[in-house]
Amino acid sequence: MFLSVSIQINHTSNMSISTTPFTANNRSYSPPAQPIAVICIDGCADEYISESIAQGYMPRLEAMLKKGYRGMVRGALPSFTNVNNSAIVTGAPPAVTGICGNFFLNPETNEEVMMNSPEFRRCDTLLNAAADAGRKVAFITAKEKLRTVLGDGIVERGGIVFSTEKVTEAEKETHGVDNAEDIIGKPQPEIYSGDASVYVLEAGAALVEQGKADFLYLSLTDYMQHKFGPWDQESLEFYKQLDDQIGRLLDAGCIVAATADHGMNAKNTDAGEPQVIYVQTLLHEKFGAEGIHVICPITDPYVVHHGALGSLVMVHLEDPSRAPELIDFLMRQEGITEAHDREMAALKLELAPDRIGDITVLSGRDYVVGKTAADHDLSVLKGGLRSHGGRYEEMVPLLLSEPLNNEYKLIANADPRNFDVFAFACNGAS
Repeated sequence: MFLSVSIQINHTSNMSISTTPFTANNRSYSPPAQPIAVICIDGCADEYISESIAQGYMPRLEAMLKKGYRGMVRGALPSFTNVNNSAIVTGAPPAVTGICGNFFLNPETNEEVMMNSPEFRRCDTLLNAAADAGRKVAFITAKEKLRTVLGDGIVERGGIVFSTEKVTEAEKETHGVDNAEDIIGKPQPEIYSGDASVYVLEAGAALVEQGKADFLYLSLTDYMQHKFGPWDQESLEFYKQLDDQIGRLLDAGCIVAATADHGMNAKNTDAGEPQVIYVQTLLHEKFGAEGIHVICPITDPYVVHHGALGSLVMVHLEDPSRAPELIDFLMRQEGITEAHDREMAALKLELAPDRIGDITVLSGRDYVVGKTAADHDLSVLKGGLRSHGGRYEEMVPLLLSEPLNNEYKLIANADPRNFDVFAFACNGAS
């Protein structure tokens, strides 16, 4: 049951902000009378934050964390973008959302397809619940694929949804705003750039400053993390730009919370070449090609990022009874750390059993798993490969601008998840 509505004035933005509690997917949220900005820093392993602060590139974030909270949380597996963004905006794991990859073999059609439509999601988002409770919701993302899979229902409730990638296509009827470029007064940036992420935060800060949003989800892209390590100058300069915009959100009176959808690791040999295990090739050579098909769930339109190579793949079998023999073989291969049958993968990785393969395969920290050499274009990977998808990119930071209350101190010391971030932002401040 909802409590009575309480309306208060935020003096920083001069907006009336609803404090009506709401529920979504059996979780309760009680937002305070402040703007709330939750940021998903795509691909942000904790080392990026540590290195940038240590070298003086994130002074606003450093000051924020001295007042607030910094910890580590588990993301959802596979540690891919669609999986974790879906979990974050629903507050639920993939077993509930049904989003178990960027790409999958649809059991209803037996076709390999992108999970880039809300029809694949099995529960509503907390963004819609917040809008129903009177919040002015904005969902700004770098990648168009996230707008299409997670943004449904927001515009109909008076909110704003658009992507950096397609900002020029924003219209009032479909995106909640016309001429979205005018919000921040800058043209659309290149999607394969750090600017694509900075643009998201600039848009979010401007919407709060202009009184157009008070409940924001700002999801970045991991192009920079795929290309640069935490110590690289390009990365440090990028995080400085993020810090500037986090400062704007704080100055606008926001409670700021940030996490990541996944971490990022180099996946190369000592010679600097991508260290790839071609799982379908291995299995076909050992067991024959008939009835064995590998899907790479990291597959998405952004091949320059990773060449469709990540640290988890799904194996589909015409005869599932063959799984134990194949699992035994796979677990004997150097670089493969886990191989689970469908039931165990659903249990241990919190996945929807009908959306995964008969075998789920995960690789080590320095490896990626793929299909066959012919299925991956390594020429797009300049300077080696940095990628994600497995256990070694599961742990990510959680940052909050406010100190935690006693309840959330206990939660933070238990087994917090990245998809708890909205609960921390709404319920966790002392």
